[in-house]
Amino acid sequence: MIAKAAGIATLLIAAATSVAAQEQVLNLYSARHYSTDEALYANFTKATGIKINRVDADDAGILARLKAEGTASPADVILLVDAARLYRGDQDGLFKPVKSTVLENAIPPQYRAEPGAEGTSWFGFSTRGRVVVYDKVKVKREDVDTYEELADPKNKGKVCLRSGSHPYNLSLFGSVMQHVGEQKTEAWLKGIVDNMARAPKGGDTDQIKAVGAGECQVAVSNTYYIARLLRSSNAEDKALMERVGVVFPNQSSWGTHLNIAGGAVAKHSKNTANAVKFLEYLASAEAQNYFANGNNEWPTAKGVKVNNPALQAMSGGGDFKAETIPLAAVGANTVKVQQMLDRVGFK
Repeated sequence: MIAKAAGIATLLIAAATSVAAQEQVLNLYSARHYSTDEALYANFTKATGIKINRVDADDAGILARLKAEGTASPADVILLVDAARLYRGDQDGLFKPVKSTVLENAIPPQYRAEPGAEGTSWFGFSTRGRVVVYDKVKVKREDVDTYEELADPKNKGKVCLRSGSHPYNLSLFGSVMQHVGEQKTEAWLKGIVDNMARAPKGGDTDQIKAVGAGECQVAVSNTYYIARLLRSSNAEDKALMERVGVVFPNQSSWGTHLNIAGGAVAKHSKNTANAVKFLEYLASAEAQNYFANGNNEWPTAKGVKVNNPALQAMSGGGDFKAETIPLAAVGANTVKVQQMLDRVGFK
């Protein structure tokens, strides 16, 4: 009787172990803090049966955690929201290169890391333009329709920005450096400092509100912050967006700077096949539309068209010239850019 009971227990343990082994999971470290992404993750689980365990932090926090965890890290996929951070994670050896025909066919080369012998280490899945907002009453559009004009003496005392060291600005400045070179970029940054209406502070939305309040007259913002205000039903937001204009800079030259949100497989992923499947899902038309309509971002995948009235309204129907330089190169420039910021006193 005892032997029979022991046999049954053994069978039960074996069955439980088998079920646990068959459970499909994906451990996600995400810097995307957008509530609309919940549906994105839920649909992936529904379609694949793969359960997502998510850890939320900012880009810098995620990279620091990966370094601290080392080989013991449970992370399978990393989602970051800036090209400079993706570049840094790649340089620090925190990503596992992958080979995926689906991803290579879907994501244009400028929106992914340069492939190596073992594959590609990260992919961009959505873009956001870094554009100029201005006071339509006090500033002429043609005086702020290029990034270069942020440093022009005609805009002295008019400019407000968030910290120069914030990743969004570092990537913009790294882009400018890619176009005009180091010497001209440093002179340009010094000109921006000279033109500031106040010391850098706050986030992008704060810059837009500062323009509306008359604290400054020219600012820079990611497009999705502007789109949120355009889609808002709040009376104050509506009044603000009637006061400020939006211009996509450098349409007559290299085009408007685009930053990316992207993803990578973690270096020590224990569920690599699930991780690649998830990244491939993010390149699908379904997921790309979530990025566009949920968080007002432009898709990167080829052939995906979206209908977001706010994006179309701010960009004049959705058609504008965007820069085409590799964003991996932009990330590589940010170390030198930070040194320039220190030299010119851009806090």
